[in-house]
Amino acid sequence: MPKHSIRRVTAVAALACLTAAGPAVAGPVPGAPAPGAPVPGAPVPGATTSPTSPAVPASRFVPGACPQPPEPIEALSDARCGVLEVPENRTRPGGRTIGLAVAVIPALTPAKPAKEPVVFMAGGPGADAFDDIPFLVDSGLNKDRELIVMGQRGNLYDRPNLACPEVDRFNAQAVGLGYDAKQAEALLLKAVKECRGRLTSQGVDLGAYNTTENAADFADLRKALGIPLWNVYGYSYGSDLALTYLRRHPEGIRAVAVDSVAPPRYATLPWTWSSVAEGIDNIFEACAAQPACKDRYPDLRRTLTEQVRRLEARPLTLNVPPPGGGKPVRVVLDGGALLNLIVAFTPRPKDLPAALTELADGNPERFAQARAAGSVQNTGVFAHGLTNSVACAEWAPGYSQTDVRDAGREAFPGWPDTVLAQAPQLPFQYPVCRVWNVPDRASVQRVATASSVPVLLVSGTFDVKTGAGWAKEAARSLPRSTTVQVPGIGHWVVPQSPCAQRVLASFLDRPTAPPDTGCVDGLEPQPFTIIPE
Repeated sequence: MPKHSIRRVTAVAALACLTAAGPAVAGPVPGAPAPGAPVPGAPVPGATTSPTSPAVPASRFVPGACPQPPEPIEALSDARCGVLEVPENRTRPGGRTIGLAVAVIPALTPAKPAKEPVVFMAGGPGADAFDDIPFLVDSGLNKDRELIVMGQRGNLYDRPNLACPEVDRFNAQAVGLGYDAKQAEALLLKAVKECRGRLTSQGVDLGAYNTTENAADFADLRKALGIPLWNVYGYSYGSDLALTYLRRHPEGIRAVAVDSVAPPRYATLPWTWSSVAEGIDNIFEACAAQPACKDRYPDLRRTLTEQVRRLEARPLTLNVPPPGGGKPVRVVLDGGALLNLIVAFTPRPKDLPAALTELADGNPERFAQARAAGSVQNTGVFAHGLTNSVACAEWAPGYSQTDVRDAGREAFPGWPDTVLAQAPQLPFQYPVCRVWNVPDRASVQRVATASSVPVLLVSGTFDVKTGAGWAKEAARSLPRSTTVQVPGIGHWVVPQSPCAQRVLASFLDRPTAPPDTGCVDGLEPQPFTIIPE
């Protein structure tokens, strides 16, 4: 199976929001700077200074070679690439600069492309934006206009790279531990402490890696490239960033499309539970609407609750080969692991009723193999440092682990507190934040975006990371917005739905007119997998 395939969207989406790891081929990435590589400590030579803050160097774009991922990306072969050099911390005059990797991918119709390009904001925070390029191209984002991709500060091809190989190694080890076990917590905190110490010893200002600075980077990129007007497309955390960018830097924005929406006002650790509950409920309701699924799996909510409680009380320990083959690994399947595998879309929603029923009948193979997949990590690729800086500054403050547990109790009454105390995909985040120790930015970030710029909000009804209903909340302060829900699709909708691609293309063609959403009418989830009784 090629690396960049539509089936892999589910795996990519597992990294897209409120998560820290995912299965992939282990090993360093050629062409990437070493994690935490030193960056220049002085202002950029030849850069002009900001008129409002004379000691802060202005941003500038420096042309250069494109990144070279281990799996070549065809679209980069004729792209214009380089580095955007920006201040690491715009509130600290005289500070150092950092470099953000940029690629400008030409339109597929070069004879007469649209004059306004589209700039992409990836998920995570911490996911490699360049790895998303094949999905964007396959979705038609550069069909008739340039596509601009920039790694958010701290990403894989940036200087510095806020990867944490220490956390990757923990994630590989964690599959053999209880999801909420004390040993798992201790090992994670040790890895986080080591990563933090390494990055700060190299002079990285962890408090500067936040959504405010990310948004300012994109504003500076538009100016540095000399683009009068552009369109913005972001998914998952990229939707949080896009809406923050629209609020703080509205100039030069023609239109904004956000996919799998995480509204900045509501993105907190307790919020994750409502999204999980909405997505799972929608999957189970879709099964109940299909006669064959309803007959075979008559009470999925009860089945899920029973299995979470059973596994949390008596975890299974198994030796299972990873899905890609290889030597069997020890995995522990408990209630927390079960829930988080579902949130990571492993198994896929269409297979979830079958997998739960098999589990209840004594066959845990689907979930056990999905757990074993985590034993193979793409070490040094995901920017866990950016994840922690954003989560600890913007999502955690003002709440406690008790608040997370209470939100979980509301979403899933009767589940064990040991499962509900951990925010999905972000276990032990409050202890992690005490180690990571960055300033509280909640009051700056948790603000609704109010704008008259045209906005398209796209959600999948099966999304268990960013519940589809939250797009409507974001739209309340966006009077020229259109909200679209695509049935039967999970996280990151556009690459998985030809209909969503047509809606997005219609919107970008004429953002001031209502987009053509006709293809959504009559869409239904694909049939669920039915196993023999």
